[in-house]
Amino acid sequence: MHKQSHQNTHPTFTYRKGRIFYFRRKIPSDLRCHYKRPVFVQSLRTTSRSSAQKAATILSARLDEQWLMLRIKHNQSPASQLLVDAEHKSELPLISEILERYLDTKGHGKAELFFVHAKRNIGYVISALGNKSIDLYSKTDAVEFRNWLIKRGLQSSSIQRIFSSVKAILNFAINEFGYGFSNPFTGVYIAPDEEKEKRRPLTADESKRLSVACREANDDLRHLLAMLLDTGMRLSEAAGLHVGDIHLEHEFPYVEIRPNEARRLKTSNSKRIIPLVGDSLWAAKQVTATQEGYCFPRYARDGYCNGNSASAALGKWMKSYCEAGATVHGIRHAFRDRLRAAEAPVDLIDQLGGWSHKSVGEMYGRGYSLRIAHVYLSRLGNSCH
Repeated sequence: MHKQSHQNTHPTFTYRKGRIFYFRRKIPSDLRCHYKRPVFVQSLRTTSRSSAQKAATILSARLDEQWLMLRIKHNQSPASQLLVDAEHKSELPLISEILERYLDTKGHGKAELFFVHAKRNIGYVISALGNKSIDLYSKTDAVEFRNWLIKRGLQSSSIQRIFSSVKAILNFAINEFGYGFSNPFTGVYIAPDEEKEKRRPLTADESKRLSVACREANDDLRHLLAMLLDTGMRLSEAAGLHVGDIHLEHEFPYVEIRPNEARRLKTSNSKRIIPLVGDSLWAAKQVTATQEGYCFPRYARDGYCNGNSASAALGKWMKSYCEAGATVHGIRHAFRDRLRAAEAPVDLIDQLGGWSHKSVGEMYGRGYSLRIAHVYLSRLGNSCH
């Protein structure tokens, strides 16, 4: 009985798949940031128990050695604080120099905000940790950087975006120049923000008050907001519109959402055509009568589209006409609800809003015609204003 039990027991860190033995070992939690997966699995390519045991022993020893070297490399040396010259030396570029190479290489065709955000985020690193050679930043530094951002009052979502940017810049250097160290900014825990109230759609009364106020003010900022009311565009899509994107001469006037020199689009589905009706048609007529080039030059020009600035200005103005919790993005949520109330098909709603398809079937065909889309959008007046 004892012998049979021994034969049925697999060697340590192994299991069988069919007749073949496999090696499996979990990555230690303190080192997972260095690996793509939390578990290492490898076929031992043998059906022999004794051969599998020997191979597993060798693999396990090599992993232990690798993990020891990683821990030594990324932890402070013993008594390093007692050294007379504790300043580490490196011949690798400073993070400020890597930033310049990153922008030179990856900045072609990018909007101005790409440069602004990259410079700002690396500026944060330099302010918090100093302008060091990129291999001298440690995991301890990365944690300190996270805490520094928290003390500045940034929300977790903002900290996540900053870390993503910094990680991308360091990963670029590591991959581009073949540097042999791991990115210390990877795997830093960032606690999620406390659950926020979901951004709500604007109510029919709020949309009506905004419609009236836009027509009374009749200026570029109100034209921008009115353009959103009956198209459901994302704010950056509308802010970056070119006069050439608006087609009023057509039987069914429409706006064409497409990438340009001011801004890209969020997804491939974002490229679309939306019939112009109601407030959005009114706004389009005002804009094309007064502008050449970009519709809203205050916020857009070649290589630049500042949707954040437009959002802040519109959000502040909307407070006088809307209840608490109303946002510019709530117009887009309301647009979807209004299309539902107009009994528009779900795939037409997704087509007009540039939302992703919910099923494979929706990706077949060319979508709804401009005429059909105009029919349903023309019903929005009955469901809101």
